[in-house]
Amino acid sequence: MITTGQTTKTTVDTSEVAKFSAMAAEWWDPHGKFGVLHKFNPVRLAYIRQHFCRHFSLNERDLRPLKGMRVLDIGCGGGLLCEPMSRMGADVLGADASEKNIKTAMVHAREHRLAIDYRAVTAEQLADDGEQFDIVLNMEVVEHVADVGLFMASCAAMVRPGGMMFVATLNRTMKAFALAIVGAEYVLGWLPKGTHQWEKFVTPLELEDALAAGGMNVTEKSGVIYNPLTSVWSLSTDTDVNYMMVAIR
Repeated sequence: MITTGQTTKTTVDTSEVAKFSAMAAEWWDPHGKFGVLHKFNPVRLAYIRQHFCRHFSLNERDLRPLKGMRVLDIGCGGGLLCEPMSRMGADVLGADASEKNIKTAMVHAREHRLAIDYRAVTAEQLADDGEQFDIVLNMEVVEHVADVGLFMASCAAMVRPGGMMFVATLNRTMKAFALAIVGAEYVLGWLPKGTHQWEKFVTPLELEDALAAGGMNVTEKSGVIYNPLTSVWSLSTDTDVNYMMVAIR
């Protein structure tokens, strides 16, 4: 939290935290309420690995290319990204405003003998503490926070000089409303109804402006689309619904 005069600013939307806390036990069920994320994970992990290897001149064939590097997964949920990043050798901090999510993540990591630093904390609290990282993962979180500007500024402040941030979110278009809300939540039932609010989606231009304000330069942007025939997610030039960005400090 940041206090200015009599006003306390926070990135936490308590209704969003409550919503995901209620589903915390299902994070690692590939057929449960987070099943769509399990299907999405391979394409976003490949995207992250490709770009951090390129940026830091690392060997993509190395099993632990992130050894010696510090990674933050903000809004980590149950740890679906934290665990593979840890297996790639990174010193991982997984942060989430939901204590229930963090407890689920801690139990799963312990069961798989992974040493991951999980904390129930906000982005602004970590930034205020002076935390610094080589890589910040800001994936599918922006559309759930109360203050996008503060959230992005806090995340950007934690990227070390020469470091990078990955951001994934949903575009605020009618196509996204039709596919990500009506289609995914109400027709196909991929996500619980009410998971997303269209007015909280963020356009690529808004996101780029927020990153620039935090001293970050966007170097790559890609859309992500789903093929219902193969049940596979893949990268695309179409950013109308889901998209990802790479930004460098």
